[in-house]
Amino acid sequence: MQQYSILWADDEIDLLKPHILFLEKKGYQVTPVNSGSDALEECEANYYDVVFLDENMPGMSGLETLTQIKSAWPNLPVVMITKSEEEHIMEEAIGAKISDYLIKPLNPNQILLSVKKILDNKRLITEKTNLGYQQDFRNISMAYNEHMDYEEWAEVYKKLIYWELEIDATDNKSMSEVLEMQKDEANSNFVKFIKDNYEDWLNEPNIDKPLLSHQIMKEKVFPYIEEGDPLFFIVIDNLRFDQWKILEPIISEYFTVEDESSYFSILPTTTAYARNAIFSGLLPLEMSKRHPNLWVGEDQEGGKNNNEFEFLKEQLKRNRLNIKASYNKITQVQQGRNLVDNFNNLMSNDLNVIVYNFVDMLSHARTDLEMIRELAPDESAYRSITKSWFMHSPLIETLRKISEKGGRVILTTDHGTIRVRHPFKIIGDRNTNTNLRYKQGKNLGFEERDVYVSRKPELLHLPKVNISTAYVFATEDRFFAYPNNYNYYVNYYKGTFQHGGISLEEVIIPIISLNSKNG
Repeated sequence: MQQYSILWADDEIDLLKPHILFLEKKGYQVTPVNSGSDALEECEANYYDVVFLDENMPGMSGLETLTQIKSAWPNLPVVMITKSEEEHIMEEAIGAKISDYLIKPLNPNQILLSVKKILDNKRLITEKTNLGYQQDFRNISMAYNEHMDYEEWAEVYKKLIYWELEIDATDNKSMSEVLEMQKDEANSNFVKFIKDNYEDWLNEPNIDKPLLSHQIMKEKVFPYIEEGDPLFFIVIDNLRFDQWKILEPIISEYFTVEDESSYFSILPTTTAYARNAIFSGLLPLEMSKRHPNLWVGEDQEGGKNNNEFEFLKEQLKRNRLNIKASYNKITQVQQGRNLVDNFNNLMSNDLNVIVYNFVDMLSHARTDLEMIRELAPDESAYRSITKSWFMHSPLIETLRKISEKGGRVILTTDHGTIRVRHPFKIIGDRNTNTNLRYKQGKNLGFEERDVYVSRKPELLHLPKVNISTAYVFATEDRFFAYPNNYNYYVNYYKGTFQHGGISLEEVIIPIISLNSKNG
């Protein structure tokens, strides 16, 4: 064990000799001093891992000493010790960023616990996390050998995310490679599951199946609409389950998480298909047939998501919901600020839909900009950037205002993303779409292994431009690359976050019901 050094300042230090001997027997090196000024001199002369300070010392008090220590050595952990239980003393000490607060008479194990919490915290957490994951590793792997249903797949994915975040928070991340391999194995099995079941989910009315994109408003949003009580439906595009778990502690300051569940994105897992399905309540083929004036196909020019509010109005009409609804799409920071400034206007609506495109913009910027590429080289960094954006975005301001007004929020996304690492050669003509995770076109050339192919798109409820149109979906962490300029293409896109294909990260996505803590 690493030997840690402790500085202990107390005007009655001789009476604490038994505690000092106890710590020394446990392997800690303790330097005793009688006053705050001596403590400051020691800090000047020597390095200490933690300082114990008696609050009630003659001359320079513990709180005064604490202020000077924190001014000179802001990262040095300090434990305040006092006979007093007065609230103002505790508040001053906490305000000065103490690491712990102990009240006399002291108990040896109480002191040891405080020291371990401060000095051995990371090591102990790492050891405990690694042991916990090792014990769960077999359970997760065994699950793949069973005939898992969609609910079990969602649970396995959430368990993998739990361990990913736990390991990411440890010091040496020694188990991250093992977890990465297990996630790859999970994705390989999940692809087989989707291939075996997806078509049936769309065409067999009486089988057990997950909630899909086109069903979430009817099942998860409309039941919460109440007259005079505004409901906010917020869609942050590209938000994976692990990113939600990173944002959850921030959001939980203002809201109670009433329900955390998941649904499955339709294929292709892209904004043009999945998000239009959310707002229309229809699958893409039905959208193209019922609303040809609103549906923008692969062969047509223009943005694919410009008619979301119109689709929503049609869905409300179909469900006989004669309500007042608003729709705001935020693609720039200024639009988000304008929404915050005009927030009170939203309170007279029954349903307020807010689409935040920033995470989508971030993931595409990750492809295009070298700086973002450097900032987000892996999942951990990608989560960190998402958290940083969220904490400084107008969206957190919007959520605060909703909470202040006692509002309810349904928070979700349209699909997730996966970091692509393995290129897959495909040949297509100039009319083939550009997405790296799915291709739609005629006369596509590729090896059938390791992709999901639909030569009858109508069975997946997807429109086709030509009689011979096929859809090909990339699986796991593959991405499509054309043979010409192959090396340039691969080097440019490898390691970027993409969507449109089949993976746990893209398909199984969060839908969260939030209740204001002010409600």
